[in-house]
Amino acid sequence: MSGAALTRSLFGLFFFGVCGAQDCPLHLTTSTVVVRYGDPVSVNCTVSEDHTGIGWEASEGSGPLTNNVQFVTWSLKHLTIWDIKPQCYVNFLKNGKHNQCEQELEVIVYKTPDSISISAVNHTGPMLEGKQYQLQCEVQNIAPVQNLTVKWYKGETLEDQTTYDNLTKTPLNVSSTLLITPTSADDGAQYSCVAELELGPEGPEPHPADTSEPLTITVHCESLMPVLTASL
Repeated sequence: MSGAALTRSLFGLFFFGVCGAQDCPLHLTTSTVVVRYGDPVSVNCTVSEDHTGIGWEASEGSGPLTNNVQFVTWSLKHLTIWDIKPQCYVNFLKNGKHNQCEQELEVIVYKTPDSISISAVNHTGPMLEGKQYQLQCEVQNIAPVQNLTVKWYKGETLEDQTTYDNLTKTPLNVSSTLLITPTSADDGAQYSCVAELELGPEGPEPHPADTSEPLTITVHCESLMPVLTASL
């Protein structure tokens, strides 16, 4: 246990009450912060009343219980923890009673993919008109998958999209498939897939997005079988 956490735990033994969220005199710069893996992060926590100690508790970046200040900052030069839950807490007197309350900061850590590629499954060379084929998009080492949408395009036209419900916070490899039945008009068409991270209102705009190299398809008409006729 960190020194800050131990101080908080020991101090909490002397408290008689914990205030509700509506009574908590703490205010965070933001309730949710979105950070690219490895980037710096910094959030202030301000107290609006007299207090007997304020501090941050986190697996990294904890600060000591501090008096005679109105705000404390949780900051890291490089955020490299995928699942971190910093909490700002304050001890104070209210109506003659000792109270303690806290505000938790939601941290969303994201990473764009190492690579994204598209291929035809179990097929090489020209495609035959009217036959069904499966295209596959491979996205390597991206997080968080629950915020990922893989979008399929034919040229500039959105054909389909895939979302994911995996709640794992660390990077994963994922794939998406698209079924196509090309016609002769699709000869030379270019398909591509885009891995887009939609990270909410606090996230970067435009959304982080990586696009595969296009897959150009060649479509041949299926040859007609020769019809043999007997001469009289």
